[in-house]
Amino acid sequence: MKIFNPASGEVLTELPEDSTESVLEKYKKLKSAQPSWASRSIAERVACLGRFSDLLEKEKDQLALTLTSEIGKPLKESYNEIKGARDRIRFFLEKSEQYLQDEWIILDGGTREKIVYEPHGVVANISAWNYPYLVGVNVFVPALIGGNAVLYKPSANASLTGLHIQDLLYRAGVPKDIFEIIVGRGSVIGDYLLELPLNGYYFTGSYQTGKHIAEKVASKLVPCQLELGGKDPVYVMDDVERIDDVAASVLEGTVYNNGQSCCAVERIYVHEKIFDEFVESFARQMKELKIGDPLDDKTQIGPLSKIEQRGFLLSQIDDAVKKGATVLSGGKVMSNKGYYFEPAVLVNVNHDMAIMQEESFGPVVGIQKVSNDDEAIRLMLDSPYGLTSAVYSSNFDRAEQVMKKMNTGTVYMNCCDRVSASLPWSGRGHSGIGSTLSYHGIRAFVQPKAYHIRG
Repeated sequence: MKIFNPASGEVLTELPEDSTESVLEKYKKLKSAQPSWASRSIAERVACLGRFSDLLEKEKDQLALTLTSEIGKPLKESYNEIKGARDRIRFFLEKSEQYLQDEWIILDGGTREKIVYEPHGVVANISAWNYPYLVGVNVFVPALIGGNAVLYKPSANASLTGLHIQDLLYRAGVPKDIFEIIVGRGSVIGDYLLELPLNGYYFTGSYQTGKHIAEKVASKLVPCQLELGGKDPVYVMDDVERIDDVAASVLEGTVYNNGQSCCAVERIYVHEKIFDEFVESFARQMKELKIGDPLDDKTQIGPLSKIEQRGFLLSQIDDAVKKGATVLSGGKVMSNKGYYFEPAVLVNVNHDMAIMQEESFGPVVGIQKVSNDDEAIRLMLDSPYGLTSAVYSSNFDRAEQVMKKMNTGTVYMNCCDRVSASLPWSGRGHSGIGSTLSYHGIRAFVQPKAYHIRG
């Protein structure tokens, strides 16, 4: 399997792919060793993951360079991702014992009652390429702390980072037969992974793949948690102050990691009273973004991670233009080496256009004018996705009325495109099922057992 550098289009290296035989052998090892891992104390398992976090910090230079080389994100964003992963791990280290320890519900009377949390067993972590550390630690860290063995399938595009993760976990003290990595393309071994008698499936990726996984494993009646995509909207009210600052915040939510984020801003609705001023500021600031070598400290936009995404973005823009949209900035494939694409902003858009309905997963966005809050709410809700939504306003009460009506797992006021370890990360509709992070994300990897005790 060839690993490409998105900044140059050249081959970084080649990796041997797993076969169905090697995947089965890895599963058998995990299944045999998992009870021993589960028998360790929570404190012991937490200590291993603490050492893993320390190694992330110690070796962040090499890890960030590898991440940038195979994904294409600016080097400073790779450092940010590793730091963010350590912040999330810290939450799990500090909170897991609290939420996994036995809970005595009734201590008095003829029958004592308690809840014990037990691991599922061997679980699959089918991860994503856009934030391999962040979406990875959401799953394999609490899964391991909960006493599970993990069969880890990184995206083919993030295989080198996946191998780094495996190496650091082993060096941190996680047994080699408790965490196994599968290297390969989904088309080669993906479906075979779904046939194995695993005790849980945790996937991060597209709606189409998530739906396929859910259908394939439904008959097993095991947990299947899906963290899928989004078509995340932002509404800018007419009472905002400092429009340039608001435009800068929304722009960052649109183009950070080249827009390759499930919670990136993909639709913008602006009140008609400030529409022209906002659009001018947003488009101007987008044109000022520095596009270039992701290893350059001044670069804000690197290449797209996958070459085929350029054609998809062009098709969305072409569809919009044919239906009356205007491209104010960007929207073209750049002539230099690598998978570069100019960030694009479109106006005169509507919901007949794919760019306002289908997930883009790239640095393109449409801005639509609305006359009032009710129209904004109606348009924001006009989507099968339900991951995040945001409102910019100087009036909390007014903004809250919009946030309450959003059918999304996360709502923001005066910010966007952020995740907190202490809050659940969950989607609705085509954005997935289940939660990671917070205490919900700790208990997503264990199952409760009820004890009724007499005598």
